[in-house]
Amino acid sequence: MQEFRRRRVERKVLREHRGVEFRKMDLNRQMLALDEINGFRIRPGYYEMNGATVIPDGVNFTCYSKGAKSITLLLFHRGDSAPFGTIPFPESYKIGKTYSMIVFGLDIENIEYAYSVDGPWDPSRGLLFDKKHMLLDPYAKAVSGQRIWGQNDNRNGIYRARIVRNNFEWNATRQLETPMEDSIIYELHVRGFTKDPSSGVRYPGTFEGLKEKVPYLKHLGITAVELMPIFEFDETRDKREVNGRTLLDYWGYNTVSFFAPNTAYASVGEYNYEGLELKNLIKEFKDNGIEVILDVVFNHTAEGNENGPFISFKGFDNNIYYMLTPDGKYYNFSGCGNTVNCNNPLVQEMIVNCLRYWVEDYRVDGFRFDLASILGRNEDGTPMDRPPLIQRLAYDPILGNCKLIAEAWDAGGMYQVGSFPAWNRWAEWNGKYRDDIRSYLKGEYWSAPEAIKRITGSMDLYGGEYVGYNSSINFITCHDGFPLYDLYSYNGKHNEANGWNNTDGTDDNRSWNCGQEGETDDPEILKLRFRMMRNAITILMCSRGTPMLLAGDEFANTQFGNNNAYCQDNEISWLNWDLINKNHDFYDFYRNAIQFRKRHPAIRKDLQPARCGLPYESCHVEDPYNGNITKDSRMIGIRFAGFSREKGHDDVVYIAINVFWEDIAIKLPGLPGGGYWALAINTGATDGKFFYNRPVPLTDEGWILKARSVSVFVGNFPTDYS
Repeated sequence: MQEFRRRRVERKVLREHRGVEFRKMDLNRQMLALDEINGFRIRPGYYEMNGATVIPDGVNFTCYSKGAKSITLLLFHRGDSAPFGTIPFPESYKIGKTYSMIVFGLDIENIEYAYSVDGPWDPSRGLLFDKKHMLLDPYAKAVSGQRIWGQNDNRNGIYRARIVRNNFEWNATRQLETPMEDSIIYELHVRGFTKDPSSGVRYPGTFEGLKEKVPYLKHLGITAVELMPIFEFDETRDKREVNGRTLLDYWGYNTVSFFAPNTAYASVGEYNYEGLELKNLIKEFKDNGIEVILDVVFNHTAEGNENGPFISFKGFDNNIYYMLTPDGKYYNFSGCGNTVNCNNPLVQEMIVNCLRYWVEDYRVDGFRFDLASILGRNEDGTPMDRPPLIQRLAYDPILGNCKLIAEAWDAGGMYQVGSFPAWNRWAEWNGKYRDDIRSYLKGEYWSAPEAIKRITGSMDLYGGEYVGYNSSINFITCHDGFPLYDLYSYNGKHNEANGWNNTDGTDDNRSWNCGQEGETDDPEILKLRFRMMRNAITILMCSRGTPMLLAGDEFANTQFGNNNAYCQDNEISWLNWDLINKNHDFYDFYRNAIQFRKRHPAIRKDLQPARCGLPYESCHVEDPYNGNITKDSRMIGIRFAGFSREKGHDDVVYIAINVFWEDIAIKLPGLPGGGYWALAINTGATDGKFFYNRPVPLTDEGWILKARSVSVFVGNFPTDYS
């Protein structure tokens, strides 16, 4: 019986394989038009080939709509606002709810296209079909009219797509699959990273400009870049003037097209080859051992609420793509006007197809999902116990080796850090790590019990369906909030430049200005600020879980107290590369802290049991034999230990943290077999020697832990524990 089943499966696979081969042959054979409409030669297309696809002698156009009565393809000459040709899909070209047609003889270099979708108009039921609207293909691979940053030629309400050739040769390029415990993620904004003249690149603010900085990022030591939104978005949405300065939707969290790269991020026009510069950038990253993670926004779109524009989804199937109230209004769990109906089967299919596309065609290594809790809401907005989309992404075979990272909250009140439905697959931005470590570092020593949990991997959060500390993306700063320098330069936000009377942005910053608000020339305050920053990066690099860094923190970049710089396309958000020279000592420390983490696997993961007999981890106070961490503990110590096959000996690290405002005399826990401690990092050093590439042996086990400082020691053993 088993042999019979095996042979039946083999025959089925063979039939499927032959079917695939036949379809490949079919795509490459000479095809003939079967019909002619309005002067265009056409025939039925390939129904599973969504969007516009170049095939021999023609272009395959496929789209779908559940509620439409008819769909018409609109063809434009490049840059024109009115179509030169219209081709209604014949009824015989429709299968189910899918329309597909091959159009022959198109000059794709000069063609743009859109759709007109006809159907019922009944806003109370969420039906907004109107054949007068010219709609962007939901599967558009490139969007026209937004090539120039800050200029949107689609303001007349007509969004058009271009037909893209996909002939990029990846050769042997593949996903790097860096383990989570070995990853160091670096979040950056493509435009802001190099737009300032101080970046020194030839093509500032573009994919090509970022490519010029790949050697810098490799030298810094990060293993992955997390790119803030690079899908086509409308930066001119809500464009306004404040105090003579033009404000834009700079961050890009308002998607126009999920399948199209932002054309304004390309250094040159890529007509019909959109994405080529991005692909070259991704390949350059991978050739240098750096993964690429995309920040994706599936929780809402740029179409907004009832007062927003008709770009695409509203006109194709408004009541399918968006969560609607019983009277046809938009639920707003995103805080941006609408909420994508992620768990509708049709929307699920589009999201899965989209992510697969970016993996297959762009070879990206992972995704960070903005406001990911929305992915777990039902069609009426209620939270689901086992959301089908999140589960499907967890088990999808194409996404099987991708990093899936959730921002496990939304603007509707859901906060799921530690309770996101992960299926042993998803990781999370650990917002509790950020909050607890910020509070502790600023001097709230009574937060020691929470700080210990976060540094040792947040195992109070990541059991059950999680994969332990590999589920925790640890971060202290990100694009949303203060950068590291501002965290210790401002007690409160200073968002006046945003034009909302400083009412926008969070008030829960857990920051400290070290004695003076904003910029100062006081050397003692500056010295304290840089010590606080050294403390922060040291603790982050010595914590279990995957660290995430914010671009520019390594050289003390500032946003001048703005903690919500979403609209600031200027020096507030752009990185000032001159600060590398000004703060070179801090940059060196930051980079060395990254290298220290890489050299000590006992920090990153459980190794084999230490040959010297020490446990994987242990916690301590001033008395090293007291492991009771309480709200009265003014210092904490964490020891990691394990046998490293790579090193061939035990790896033992001890982190001692004093957030109190006075020095504390401590003893270090003893080491077996005549072992001794050596100093590797001392953020409180008074001689400027904060880091030792060759750790300095201590003469005894006593140590003065300076006020508001961190010291890190490594264990050495004369006894052979290899």
